[in-house]
Amino acid sequence: MDAVLVRNAERMMLSAALTEDGIGLTFADGCRGVVPFIDLPEIGERSDVHALALPNPYEMILTTALGERVELPWDFVRHYCDRSYRPMVEAIALQGRRTLGERVRRFRESAGLTQKVLARSAGIGRVTLVRLENGEQTPRYRTLEGIAESLGRPVRDLVSADELVR
Repeated sequence: MDAVLVRNAERMMLSAALTEDGIGLTFADGCRGVVPFIDLPEIGERSDVHALALPNPYEMILTTALGERVELPWDFVRHYCDRSYRPMVEAIALQGRRTLGERVRRFRESAGLTQKVLARSAGIGRVTLVRLENGEQTPRYRTLEGIAESLGRPVRDLVSADELVR
């Protein structure tokens, strides 16, 4: 029988160690890699790291020689161990932007509003609304609030995965 891993094991960092070039990592699912110091502007090189800690399986904390804390979450370091990770996450983000855009468009059209009218009411530019509806832009929360208020809906209706939203 094949070994069974903990669900979401890819998120769990098991070990981290300083190397000459960066921070060597091992994840629970066996992925290994190195985060180069050059990709950590707060660090620069090995001598700039005073301490390295894994306080939990999802976060690494570096302490610089100057006493500053640099937090590295699992999802930042994962793509250094698994080259397929970043494209997968980017594809998921794109789908999320498209879904949000479709909801905004659907609510706008059902309210009988043009893009120009909704954009003006929400305090954003029409081009911003077009890009949001096309899934090309991730809105700031303040933008979502303005759109939701202009549509007479709570923000959760725009971002909810529940398709039974009234």
